[in-house]
Amino acid sequence: MELSTNLNHIVSEKQFNEIISTNENVMICCGRMGPMCMPVYSIMESLEGEYKHVKFYDMAFDTPDAHVIRNLPEARGFMGLPFTVYFKNGKLAKATSSIQSMEQVKSILDSELSK
Repeated sequence: MELSTNLNHIVSEKQFNEIISTNENVMICCGRMGPMCMPVYSIMESLEGEYKHVKFYDMAFDTPDAHVIRNLPEARGFMGLPFTVYFKNGKLAKATSSIQSMEQVKSILDSELSK
């Protein structure tokens, strides 16, 4: 199941591991097509042009391979979708849950995934 966004989709654990190991800066929004997730996808789509050094992806929360994000220790206490994760050089730099504003996302991108 893919999400209907204009983002690149991660559909397998193998692809997830490949992406975070071969790209310096990665933001992944793991969710559904729900009211808390869709604004985050839109923010990511609008920032792709501005943050060319960051790779933006989505991943469907309910696929078996999404365990790579759902089961992160940093996501253990998360209650709301989406789970949004930021990777720097293959390591988790930041993880958030629930809806995020443009300002919150840009703040994390600027502090955690700088050029």
